[in-house]
Amino acid sequence: MPSEDVLIPVDQHLERILSGIAPLSAYDQELLDCLGLPIAEDIVAPAPLPGFDNSGMDGYAVCHDDLVGASPEQLVRLPVVGDIAAGAAQIAAIEAGTTARIMTGAPIPAGCTAVVPVEWTDEGTETVVISRAPREGQHIRRAGEDVRAGEMLIQAGTVIGPREVSLLASVGRARVLARPRPRVVVISTGSELRKPGEALGPDSIYDSNSYMLAAQARAAGAIAYRVGLVSDDPEEFRQTLSDQLVRADVVVTSGGVSKGAFDVVKEVLASEVRFDTVAMQPGKPQGFGFIGEDSTPIFTLPGNPVSSYVSFEVFVLPALRTMMGRMPVSRPMMRAVLTQGLASAPGKRQFLRAYYQPSPTGATVTPVGGPGSHLVAGLARANAIVVLAEHQTSVAAGEMVPVLVLDRDF
Repeated sequence: MPSEDVLIPVDQHLERILSGIAPLSAYDQELLDCLGLPIAEDIVAPAPLPGFDNSGMDGYAVCHDDLVGASPEQLVRLPVVGDIAAGAAQIAAIEAGTTARIMTGAPIPAGCTAVVPVEWTDEGTETVVISRAPREGQHIRRAGEDVRAGEMLIQAGTVIGPREVSLLASVGRARVLARPRPRVVVISTGSELRKPGEALGPDSIYDSNSYMLAAQARAAGAIAYRVGLVSDDPEEFRQTLSDQLVRADVVVTSGGVSKGAFDVVKEVLASEVRFDTVAMQPGKPQGFGFIGEDSTPIFTLPGNPVSSYVSFEVFVLPALRTMMGRMPVSRPMMRAVLTQGLASAPGKRQFLRAYYQPSPTGATVTPVGGPGSHLVAGLARANAIVVLAEHQTSVAAGEMVPVLVLDRDF
């Protein structure tokens, strides 16, 4: 166990976390449940798409040769032999010199070589007058023109979005193999905490961390279980943790990891969790380990809300994405021009709230709010985090800086 006076580099702490995290086992899931998850199998088309020649318009199935020369000045009249509806086709063929009304998606009958849109006709039901000649094959969707049987549709590792859902459903896949969403149990500790909506005493504050961290977990694609408040009583925390492990793939706590007399998380988990002092600001006190019979990963984050938010972004988010098999695991670093100068203490990686503004001439980023890790209003106004390296003590306005752009899928 390292001394609390020893600063652990951010990258070293993250590497230790990820070295103990493995992707969750994939299983067959309902199609919509896979939205936002990487598919864990290659999907090959079992059949062509469309599966049969069908009409691309509401109109009339015709033999192209019957309408050569048709125009507003040379109308063509044809007898209508019946209707061909999508899903209820009863006419398998038409003869030359006849037509059948046909609906979009309905199968093309034998003998039909074009479809005349209803707008080119008088919409007759027994006979129809046609005022334009179609091209041969016009408005006929051919079998396999979208997808050929045996064609690779989606490769393993592709994140399933609405468009992939459409394609999978179109080829008849109701279930696909995918890694599940991690179940994240979020626990806030502190006897001073109260639920939003309750009355506050002179020494109490509202719990925002459990809501924020649960929201971050959901935004990452995980399933979040926000647990009720836990006081600074060690036995209460120990019992709550034991009760929650049955539904947890990951546990995230906030508070109780500093050097105070009532740091219940450190007291209860001292033998299972390694508590480090990480060279970052905010978020210096960090803990990570494995608990319970299933060796469930647990992140013990600091209690100040900005520290908790940044810690989740830097450490928990990459772990959750690893468990889901999503790449890259960490949010990509962008670059932007700093609009005002910044100072930074040496030896710590700084994560500063900021507002990122893209533009055609280049993105800019402006610091938001003060440096305090309790200032949540500035956090709410920010949409990015400026990251300053450990060796940087100042950055002038106009310089390019690394930026984590928040609330953006990657």
